Amino acid sequence: MSASTTARPVSAEETGRRVEEVLDRLATSGDPAVAAAAEELVRSLMDFYGSGLARALHLLSAAPGDPLARLLGDELVASLLVLHDLHPEDRDTRIGRALDSVREHDLDLVGFDEDSGTLTLRAAAAGGGCGCGSGAGAREAAEAALACFVPEVRAVEVEVESAPTLLQIGTKTR
Repeated sequence: MSASTTARPVSAEETGRRVEEVLDRLATSGDPAVAAAAEELVRSLMDFYGSGLARALHLLSAAPGDPLARLLGDELVASLLVLHDLHPEDRDTRIGRALDSVREHDLDLVGFDEDSGTLTLRAAAAGGGCGCGSGAGAREAAEAALACFVPEVRAVEVEVESAPTLLQIGTKTR
C-alpha cells in the first residue's frame, strides 16, 4: 500500500463544514449556474461514494471466503481504491486482473510504456482463418476493463496475430 493510506484522518464534521463554505462562496459569487453546478457535483460525488461504501459493506458481509478478494474483484470498490491510491495490488497485477475479466477476447500482454501510458496487447486472430481479424473489439473491451482497475493506462494498442493464409485449391479444368 502507498503512503496515502497513512494520511491524516479526515473529520466528517470538518469536511462537511468546508463543503458548505465553498458552496456558500459560490452561491454568493453572483453566478447561479456555477452554484448549481457545484451542488450537482457534490451530490454526484456523494452518490458515488455512498454506493461504494454500501457495496463494500455488502461484500464484507457476504458468504465466507476472502473478503479482500471480494472487494478487489468488485469494479466499483476497486475503482474507489485505485482513485485514492489505496489499492493493495501493483499495476501489473491490476492489469492482469482487468484482462482476465475480458473473457470474450484472448489477450496477451506485450508491454506497457510508462511515459505514454500505452498498454500493448496481442489478440489472437478472429476465427475463419482469413487473417482479417480486427483488434477493435478487443481494444474496446480491454479499455473498458482497464478504466476502473488501472487508470495509469491511458491508451490501448492491440496487435492482431495473423492467421495463416488459406491456399485455395481447385480442380484442374481442361
